Amino acid sequence: MLGTENVLTAAIEEGVKTVICLSTDKAAYPVNAMGTSKAMMEKVVIAKSRASKNTKICCTRYGNVMYSRGSVLPLWINQIKDGSALTLTDPHMTRFLMSLNEAVDLVMFAFENGENGDILVQKSSATTVKVLADAIKEIFHYAKNDRIIGLRHGEKTYETLLTDEECYHAIDLGDFYRVPCDKRDLNYEKYIDLGTERSGITQFNSNNTRLLTVSQTVERLLELQEIQEELKNWNQI
Repeated sequence: MLGTENVLTAAIEEGVKTVICLSTDKAAYPVNAMGTSKAMMEKVVIAKSRASKNTKICCTRYGNVMYSRGSVLPLWINQIKDGSALTLTDPHMTRFLMSLNEAVDLVMFAFENGENGDILVQKSSATTVKVLADAIKEIFHYAKNDRIIGLRHGEKTYETLLTDEECYHAIDLGDFYRVPCDKRDLNYEKYIDLGTERSGITQFNSNNTRLLTVSQTVERLLELQEIQEELKNWNQI
């Protein structure tokens, strides 16, 4: 939080035109320390944007990027190489599927279309952990049964990118959601008749988005350069 405050203060003082801060689904209804710190970062972003006249400050929020550090995909591939069972926390758990390129696209969208204080969310498809594991096994022709190990500390059963509370004033931009900054002050008397109608948008999470089948998930995974490289090495063994 202090790091965000320092960076944004420096950007405003030096006249930086645009700053995009990267958040995560963990900031929506946080259940662990990382999620809480991300949620606090978002609050700092919104507070600084309210006081910033010349520097546009926006925030993007997305789920785990496939094959990024800590992703389950390289773990499972290593387990396949070792001939071990794939470890699953909860087969019914859902996760958004987002590539690094899609994460970059969201940041670029925020640069080009975001307004000061916005939180931008990209609409993404999702899958269950079981379907994701089955897709990996299909790609590498692996038939060993999975091993269920249960939820880890501070782990969510599904990812939320747009909360119920944000839905009141969120804006549907087609492939993206925009959550504008609430610029009202605490003197609500003069705003009593304004902004009270709900937008009609509902909470966006990995349970109510489009869930991919195994074959659709295989197609998504085969788009990843890391999976393509692993397959090349796999065929050489």
